[in-house]
Amino acid sequence: MKTNKILVSAFALSIAFASFTSCGSDDDNSLPPIGGYNNADEVAATALKAYWPLDGDGNESISNTAPSSTVATSYVTGVKGQAASFNTGYMAYPSIAALATTSGSASVSCWAKISNTKLVAGGVSNISPIFSLTRSSEIFGNLNIMGETHGLTTSDTIQVKGIFRIKQTDGSEFGGDAVNMTKMEQWMIDANAAGENHQAFANKIGGQWAHIVYVFDGPAGANRLYVNGVKISNPQWEIRNGGAAKPLNHFTPTRPVIGALETVVNGTNTDAWNAALKGQVDEVRVFDKPLTPAEIGALYELEKAGR
Repeated sequence: MKTNKILVSAFALSIAFASFTSCGSDDDNSLPPIGGYNNADEVAATALKAYWPLDGDGNESISNTAPSSTVATSYVTGVKGQAASFNTGYMAYPSIAALATTSGSASVSCWAKISNTKLVAGGVSNISPIFSLTRSSEIFGNLNIMGETHGLTTSDTIQVKGIFRIKQTDGSEFGGDAVNMTKMEQWMIDANAAGENHQAFANKIGGQWAHIVYVFDGPAGANRLYVNGVKISNPQWEIRNGGAAKPLNHFTPTRPVIGALETVVNGTNTDAWNAALKGQVDEVRVFDKPLTPAEIGALYELEKAGR
């Protein structure tokens, strides 16, 4: 009888321990979904063409492509695991086959921590490049995201810019950008009185982690910027080509660079404003579609929660 009691007690203890360890599991499925997703990898999964977790190395995880050149880069605690920290540095990659073709639209999602480089009037300053899908010998590649940190004197307000360059059928370039105006200028107010739609978004993310998404929507001839799940681009400049379709078509060869523009990487840069990044980058994803606001919001919340 005593033996039976011991066995029953041991069995009960093992059940309790299993229950406790299950409750403490890191399994994403044990947590309530966010936006219908258990983790960030599920968001627009079939359209994901490249992903850099930046967890202690610079490898692109889908193709397992390592950087061909790494300058002034280390690793620190990021939003989700580790992040790349650049001290006027970058990581440049060889061409990745999945990024050389396009459906005509694209989205780039990333986390970045950048600060203004011009804090006093007349001070030395430069931009803060975050990601570029480059083209040979040109400053701006097919797709680019940067902080316009070279003309501001406030410490917390960051102007973000997304830039596209499309190769047209005759080989010429069609380009444009999306950017947040940090305040309403008088010329914007005057233009709105004449029927335009300028809006300003201060975007107070200087020196802190922020989720940045650049969307190029080929069928709509549009490009947009989102920060922390909120659209911040000036709507007056979002629509390009008069709103007619303008599918994204890459100049090739093209390669990804994190932390710099192409002319810095190839050593031909002569512009004082064009320098490699001093800042941090995490969770870079490139999608072959225009992400929806719901998908962008889910990515932001999931990665912010470490999922």
